[in-house]
Amino acid sequence: MSGVSRIKEFNLPDLGEGLTEGEILAWLVKEGDTIELNQPIVEVETAKAAVEIPAKWAGQVRSIFHPEGSTVEVGTPIIAIDTDPGAGPVEASTTGAPAADLPTPSAASLAAVEIAPEEGMVEPGLIGGVAPGGRTAVLVGYGPRNAPAKRRPRKGASPERPVATPAASVPPAPAPAPVPAAAPVTAAAAVAAATTVNGNGRPGGLVLAKPPVRKLAKDLGVDLGSLRGSGPLGSITREDVQRAASGTATAAEPPTVAAPATSAAAFGADREQRIPVKGVRRLTAENMSRSAFTAPHVTEFLTVDVTRTMKALDRLRGRREWRDVRVSPLLLVAKAVLLAVRRHPMVNSTWAGDEIVVKEYVNLGIAAATERGLIVPNIKDAGRLTLRELADALTDLVQTAKAGRTSPADMSGGTLTITNVGVFGVDTGTPILPPGESAILAFGAVREMPWVHKGKVRPRQVTTLGLSFDHRIIDGELGSKFLRDIGDFLADPEAALLAWT
Repeated sequence: MSGVSRIKEFNLPDLGEGLTEGEILAWLVKEGDTIELNQPIVEVETAKAAVEIPAKWAGQVRSIFHPEGSTVEVGTPIIAIDTDPGAGPVEASTTGAPAADLPTPSAASLAAVEIAPEEGMVEPGLIGGVAPGGRTAVLVGYGPRNAPAKRRPRKGASPERPVATPAASVPPAPAPAPVPAAAPVTAAAAVAAATTVNGNGRPGGLVLAKPPVRKLAKDLGVDLGSLRGSGPLGSITREDVQRAASGTATAAEPPTVAAPATSAAAFGADREQRIPVKGVRRLTAENMSRSAFTAPHVTEFLTVDVTRTMKALDRLRGRREWRDVRVSPLLLVAKAVLLAVRRHPMVNSTWAGDEIVVKEYVNLGIAAATERGLIVPNIKDAGRLTLRELADALTDLVQTAKAGRTSPADMSGGTLTITNVGVFGVDTGTPILPPGESAILAFGAVREMPWVHKGKVRPRQVTTLGLSFDHRIIDGELGSKFLRDIGDFLADPEAALLAWT
């Protein structure tokens, strides 16, 4: 086997949904290690999740091209594997000589090399390169043409003059004599010249006085610029003019120049933290920005007495077949959402430009906060699951997310989302829709509060729900009915199950 065919370069694959790059979190192998087929060799964080990538070939790791922490584009070689290490060393002629053994090109040869620009390459300083017609493309429209500017001939002027030939060119005029340099103007003198202040403390000779006061001063021969006004905002009054005319006016005080304001205290970079925006955090920011400024959001709120829901959960935990199952209020909230979707299918839809796609399946997303940022994995076709299957799926989803093992496939294709802000002690919120979805429910904290129950004020378990929806698809009536049905289920889950199923 030749050396060329023995050495295989493994490129970073597309890990799902057109991802363009990934960050190498950790190498699971090192140069010289012997690896097996499908053995995990590297952990890569994409814009959606951290995944382990298996080896495509068995053999020996020959080279690792990118260190941990580097961001690599999809399709870029990240590792070289010798698929037949037992065949001996690889010949230098087949693998290529190291860079250090190659002859160094001379400066003359480098200067003689002309590199042709690639198609679509943008010249430095230009945005988007050259547009049709020889103009430079800018952010909006096109900039000026690259051709020389032409002057419009004056009216009555003779036609355009012919360009003189070199032989008939006029000798250049002698250079003018150098002008003696003026004395430098100090900053203080410039400020003093630019801020001529009158006796009223106002720059530029500006005097505040009403027209009758000005007429009175003119009649009495009083210079308003020499007076210090006692009126509002330093304006000059009739009394000021009369005192000046009688010789009892207060001499104008010399203008006071305000001391320059001191700048705010500057802190060093050692007291700042700069967090790179990449991976899950960058994808979340892009998705939230796109959704917030694309779908017209409307949020409605509903406060519900969920005392019966909490009692139902206690009875469920006490059953023998549920003792090993994690049962939380989120389970019945998810069940309420799934049953409400059956009653209002339009909520589970997507805006597709010139049509609305109503989906008969519910991929129920559960927003999860992880160390790498917010992710929204979803339970596929959750509407077909039993309550026990839904509980198991929720437990597996949460545990996988906390461990950082959520795959991109688990976070794609969501149709409806629940965000449980109550775990942080928050009553509710106005959540932003995940892209492609038309509704998201915020489930707040369950608190014991005074509540009117059967005509009396009693302590009850109460929560607040917040439903954000896409107003292009869901109008106020539909959104209100959907939220009301979720609240009705949580107020009395047993009765809702009997009535709706």
